[in-house]
Amino acid sequence: MYLTAEKKQEIFEKYGKTVTNTGSTEGQVALFSFRISHLTEHLKVNKKDFGTQRALIGLVGKRRALLDYLKRKDIERYRSLIKELNLRK
Repeated sequence: MYLTAEKKQEIFEKYGKTVTNTGSTEGQVALFSFRISHLTEHLKVNKKDFGTQRALIGLVGKRRALLDYLKRKDIERYRSLIKELNLRK
């Protein structure tokens, strides 16, 4: 599988401050971004995989909602996360 427990721990350690802080907004956005990039690459090869396409759209919506929340609560954390993950907006 593409997302192992070690990879998740690495993402949460880098963006969520600690390995156990899996609920932080930054950690969740980083995890969603990793999953989105993986599904995007999958869809480039498998254009007719509409189940994956639907899952990708759902993940993008969840990430957008978390980013909107972070923007409302702390604009500086939002800006640093956008810059760190190389997201557009």
